[in-house]
Amino acid sequence: MLAKRIIPCLDVREGRVVKGVHFENLRDAGDPVELAKFYSQQGADEIVFLDITATHEKRRTIVDVVERTAREVFVPMTVGGGIRTVEDFYEILRAGADKISINSAAVRDPSLIDHAAERYGNQCVVVAIDARRCAANPSGYEVVINGGRIGVERDPVEWAREVEQRGAGEILLTSMETDGTKSGFDLDITRKIVSAVRIPVIMSGGAGTLEHFYDGFVKGGGDAALAATLFHYGELTVPQVKEYLKGRGVPVRI
Repeated sequence: MLAKRIIPCLDVREGRVVKGVHFENLRDAGDPVELAKFYSQQGADEIVFLDITATHEKRRTIVDVVERTAREVFVPMTVGGGIRTVEDFYEILRAGADKISINSAAVRDPSLIDHAAERYGNQCVVVAIDARRCAANPSGYEVVINGGRIGVERDPVEWAREVEQRGAGEILLTSMETDGTKSGFDLDITRKIVSAVRIPVIMSGGAGTLEHFYDGFVKGGGDAALAATLFHYGELTVPQVKEYLKGRGVPVRI
């Protein structure tokens, strides 16, 4: 079994890391470059930067933050938010990112996945899927875009299959039901997505205890776990999570 990854997520707004609950009530959590450097030194497997208001505000992603972080951090870095074109991919990759995460732009124009994968390789293309409960769809969920502001009535399981077919190398799955709540990952939608695709699935939204990580990997089947709140405010550390998982037989990189 491949090692499971622990990935701190830095939601960035106006040059600062912020975190809220259900994508709302955001509060400051620090400088993005310093936090990324700190997590890298702690042993994080990767870092994810999400410019959470870029799409809604119709502006470009934080290239300067990416450049500064790339000079200080030497673990893989995924960047998302406001990326709409293959040229945007090029700019962020040139700034130092290893992977690009797309969400709203991919839903609006799925061919972006094809074009980006063809030009830069599947390993560079991460499709973020934000999901919330919706009884009208077979999975019981719908896809949400624009930072959780707009539901598009697409079934996230079917969308996950499509993005894999189009060339995505990874899926970043966030449950809006659990985001920021520290009540645990949404194991229901995680299992459904994991069962539907062969590419890695990163779980996001809800991590609050050591047991939540174990449940996400063992019961949910996720390949990596993203967390923000509990890391940013010192409730748990990356080494604590990894040691706990190792002790319970989950393969991790120490």
